[in-house]
Amino acid sequence: MMRGPHLVCPAGSLPALKKAVDHGADAVYVGFKDPTNARNFAGLNFTDAQLAEGVAYAHRNGREVLVAINTYPQAGQTSHWHRAVDRAAELGADAVIMADPGLLDYAARTWPALRRHLSVQGSATNADAINLAHEHFGISRVVLPRVLTLPQVEYVAAHTPVEIEVFGFGSLCVMAEGRCALSSWVTGESPNTHGVCSPAAHVRWDQHGDTLHARLNGMLIDRFGKDEPAGYPTLCKGRFDVAGDTYYALEEPTSLNTLSILPELIRMGVAAIKVEGRQRSPTYTAQVTRVLRAAIDAASQDRYSVRPEWQRELTAISEGHQQTLGAYHRPWR
Repeated sequence: MMRGPHLVCPAGSLPALKKAVDHGADAVYVGFKDPTNARNFAGLNFTDAQLAEGVAYAHRNGREVLVAINTYPQAGQTSHWHRAVDRAAELGADAVIMADPGLLDYAARTWPALRRHLSVQGSATNADAINLAHEHFGISRVVLPRVLTLPQVEYVAAHTPVEIEVFGFGSLCVMAEGRCALSSWVTGESPNTHGVCSPAAHVRWDQHGDTLHARLNGMLIDRFGKDEPAGYPTLCKGRFDVAGDTYYALEEPTSLNTLSILPELIRMGVAAIKVEGRQRSPTYTAQVTRVLRAAIDAASQDRYSVRPEWQRELTAISEGHQQTLGAYHRPWR
């Protein structure tokens, strides 16, 4: 059987990391409990002791741990991000995932043996940008933004020596990767700088009879009727009144699902398939890891078809119970 791409799964906690390892992830990506990672949600992420235990657990099982330090250091606070790189190296991480050029340079000079992956937050959509980062900072892998078609992914992969990692499953949003301004507009905080969109401190839920109102920094984002599932109030997925019609004016909640195109991604030489969702539960991590593990293994053989039970399992954990191929399949450029 041909060796398929690595399966890279999310963990917002130590139990989620262990679930990912137990269900077949080749690597698990995590972050520290601070603004150095783009999923700085309350109650999630890793202390040094938890990361050390997670690394030991993964390594005992022949798996890797990647540490996302993928926000942008703020003026006068760079040492905090440098220390995060130091901690990741000292605690035995296999790679760090970063976007800021200064931080990549620090890691390359200080910890040359520590692998460096260019984060999706770096928004590198072409081979020239990737090769520049490879030349200057020695990156060994790039996570491509979710804005490229399949032919564009293939073209990029054929014109760089850097390993290509693409998203295979998980929630989508409308930001140009790493450049979201919506959350910052409403709350003053964004994934790029504070590690979180729609920070929990700005979220408020108000019950009005049978209707639940979701607000972000006072702005009404959505209304949910009785028994209607209420998603986390991110601005891009709110329902707004536009010329008298109330609907998802920016984007409907939906999840990327690449089960149907896994053979094409493997043929293109993609090195890793990534699952989004460090803010999701250990149960989510276990379920999506199990399905993607089985699908990647099957797609690495000659005959492949998407099993209905895989789709059912992923649909159950998709945002809005909807799935899409996103930019991988679109007629326009």
